[in-house]
Amino acid sequence: MEETLPQLLRRNYLLYGDQKPALRVKDLGIWKTYTWKDYYEHVKLFSLGLMSLGLKPEDKVTIIGDNRPEWFIAELAAQAAGAVAVGVYPDSLTTEAKYIVDHSDSKFVVVHDQEQVDKLLLLKAELPKVEMVIYWDPKGLRYYDDPILTNFERVEGLGRKYEEDHHGLFEEIIEKGQREDIGVLCYTSGTTGLPKGAMLSHRFLVGNARKWQEVDPWQEDYDNLSFLPPPWVMEQLVGVSMSLITGIKVNFPEAAETVQTDLREIGLRFIVTAPRIWENMASTVQSKIIDAGLIKRGLYRFGLWSGYRYVDVVSRGERPDLFRRALYGLANLVVLRPLKDKLGLLRLKSAYTGGAPLSDAVLKFFHALGVPIKQAFGATECGAVTMHTQDDIKLETVGRPYEGVEIAISDTGEIKVKHDFLFSGYYKNPEATQKVLRDGWYYMGDMGLLDDDGHLVMIDRLEDVMKLPDGSKFSPQYIETRLKFSQYIIDAVVIGGGERPFVASLINVDFQNVGKWAEMNKIPYTTFADLSQKLEVYDLVEKEVEQANRVLPRAARIKRFANLHKELDADEAELTRTRKLRRGFFEERYSDLVNGLFEADEKIDVSTQVKYQDGRMAQASMAVKVRDLKDEAGA
Repeated sequence: MEETLPQLLRRNYLLYGDQKPALRVKDLGIWKTYTWKDYYEHVKLFSLGLMSLGLKPEDKVTIIGDNRPEWFIAELAAQAAGAVAVGVYPDSLTTEAKYIVDHSDSKFVVVHDQEQVDKLLLLKAELPKVEMVIYWDPKGLRYYDDPILTNFERVEGLGRKYEEDHHGLFEEIIEKGQREDIGVLCYTSGTTGLPKGAMLSHRFLVGNARKWQEVDPWQEDYDNLSFLPPPWVMEQLVGVSMSLITGIKVNFPEAAETVQTDLREIGLRFIVTAPRIWENMASTVQSKIIDAGLIKRGLYRFGLWSGYRYVDVVSRGERPDLFRRALYGLANLVVLRPLKDKLGLLRLKSAYTGGAPLSDAVLKFFHALGVPIKQAFGATECGAVTMHTQDDIKLETVGRPYEGVEIAISDTGEIKVKHDFLFSGYYKNPEATQKVLRDGWYYMGDMGLLDDDGHLVMIDRLEDVMKLPDGSKFSPQYIETRLKFSQYIIDAVVIGGGERPFVASLINVDFQNVGKWAEMNKIPYTTFADLSQKLEVYDLVEKEVEQANRVLPRAARIKRFANLHKELDADEAELTRTRKLRRGFFEERYSDLVNGLFEADEKIDVSTQVKYQDGRMAQASMAVKVRDLKDEAGA
């Protein structure tokens, strides 16, 4: 049996040849197709080209760019030569890219376009180990003459010439590949410090993908839309590994803005994406309803009400009575089915979310629409280890462990995992490896529990779980996910515990949806900061916070909140590239706001740095209002 990704690629080439499409990419509205033969030949030529330029086994090749066939080709080409692929998010700051390229000891860097080339040329003097930068989109690069640069097609041409003198070398090297060889360096999100390079072997990549396939098989005629970032382990397992194992076709959208249109055009049978996407989709639906006419709003509310009633019964493992089934059938015909079609989810058989817990409110919303999202839970270091199955979905959990996966809870409440496909350690960081890998167990750093049915309940990061003065514990993340279900809240930071006497929150309003609401209510505003501090907006947000409070234990209810004067931004290190909150960094950076929430003042004076388009920096001062919630809220 094939043990590495390049071996799987060769198997599919021999099995399908020119008879079956492997990749499709949309360009100017037209789909360009690569068959399995095309895919294999491109990987072969690019790999041989890299070898002719000096690539050796265990060398590192960094790839920076959007989801495109060249990304997958470059990764498999590096792995076929016995080298290791390293992914960098395309929107990474220069400092972030420099850290990963330098820390990984990358010899070659393959990039998408002029933006990424400029980034690497700016860093050239600080990256002495990089021998060549290879780009695949030549637009704007005609007059770039730096000797470190070359293009994708030229490397393939070098590979064609190299094969003439080394016939059969590529096939020979692929056959020599071992399952324990490192295929990918996948850098963690860095929520608690500098990112760590998790070494993922082919055993990890192939084994975890096959495990997923056993739990929920995908058919050969399925399509995948590759829009998750390839540096993320989820796309490595789903977009790269699973497509090679199953032979499914991978489609690449033309741009991030066309994903929704492409979803509908392709008619996916399955989709795997991050909680942020599902949250945004739910928020988009809710915001559009605001603009809808009276009749459409009424039909939507009827459809959702019917869906919720139906899901309430099904989630208890009961069969809905005839009346509920008839009501849901009518709602589906009139409202829910057309809505799913608009979202591009009409043909879905399987939908997954992973990377962070998804609010049960968002899960219930999609289940009511007839989109049965299943939560998968895992980490870069262990892959997915639990998942809901079609007939065993509990909205408040992340599913049962896979067969062959052991999950236990330590004395401190930490989730630990043991199975055959764990990562091989952190690159150049044995101390961090020893901290999380002990006695065959991977310690996840997450707090959780196993319920009576064997489902895992993920609570929060162990270090983030807080203890209130009355001794009760609460999870900031749980409260934050409930707040973000509101179409008016895009992010929230919940603070409390320790010496702080109650729970408070800093709210990031959704500029688009709140702006639309303000316009409809004839409330003038200029900037995000101006809109966020309007009294009417505070009244709006207060209702949403009270709504979340109603389902929380009394000790964990939010007593005070303030609207942030700016949007949280990954470019300012407040969020990771997968939009997870860097909680420690945030609380340190905004200590004046955090501390001000627990003082008696009705406003907090803050000073913020403003960057103008011409690069000039300035300091701006403003007052951020603080709102107290009534004691009886949620009582």
